[in-house]
Amino acid sequence: MAKKLLVGDWMTLNPITIQSDASIMEALHLLKEKKIRRLPVMKGDDLVGLVTEKMLLGFAPQRATPLDQWELHYLLSKTPVTEAMNPHPYTVRPSAALADVAQHLHDRKLNGVIVVDDKGKLIGLVTTTNALEALIHFTQIAEIDRDR
Repeated sequence: MAKKLLVGDWMTLNPITIQSDASIMEALHLLKEKKIRRLPVMKGDDLVGLVTEKMLLGFAPQRATPLDQWELHYLLSKTPVTEAMNPHPYTVRPSAALADVAQHLHDRKLNGVIVVDDKGKLIGLVTTTNALEALIHFTQIAEIDRDR
């Protein structure tokens, strides 16, 4: 019988996070510096939300307000990341089936979900990239077995 693929075997452990009092500008810089697309938002050690590059880039003050580049930069440097985050991100446990989570990513057009332990503490992220890595790995194994 084939082993069930679990989220915990393929997730990214200890993801880069941002504190809830950080600014949108700080979050944008962190995403760019670390070459990532999502940040769990923390208040101390507690998960309070998730912010993605798309959420941050789409965040803007009221569109009717004509701000120049410097005013917008200043505003984003003073606006907390909590203004742009999803305060109720989808979470999974490391014991969840990777196929089920991949199906959820596909159906909801998500690029990643947060992995938490039984107490709701952040332990990782599982992304479409992680799911693709599992697919590549097992496809290569299947091809080796087939060629034997």
